[in-house]
Amino acid sequence: QVQLVESGGGLVQAGGSLRLSCAASERTFNRYDTAWFRQAPGKEREFVAAKSWGGPITYYSDSVKGRFTISRDNAKNTVSLQMNSLKPEDTAVYYCAARDGGSYFYRTSNYNYWGQGTQVTVSS
Repeated sequence: QVQLVESGGGLVQAGGSLRLSCAASERTFNRYDTAWFRQAPGKEREFVAAKSWGGPITYYSDSVKGRFTISRDNAKNTVSLQMNSLKPEDTAVYYCAARDGGSYFYRTSNYNYWGQGTQVTVSS
């Protein structure tokens, strides 16, 4: 059972940056695909970014491409999301997710493990 704990959320002005981190409890974390999702009030949880277990494959949603960067440190069992040029529409609870394989990185149903979420608020 993988436990995920996010950190790094907060309040930032539009145009600013934040870095989210997700720490995993599992020593074999490097065998899991990882992703970030977000959920704004009244909206469904949506895909933000994903990185395959081996690291070479990375996906981003169109809304964050060019502004956000997902990275992972398998030695430290962590995955991070660097968020630059933040916009008010990026305001949401951000969730770290992991899975032990499968297709369609962007589907929430394809992830086995979830963190508790961290709030990101971008003021205009």
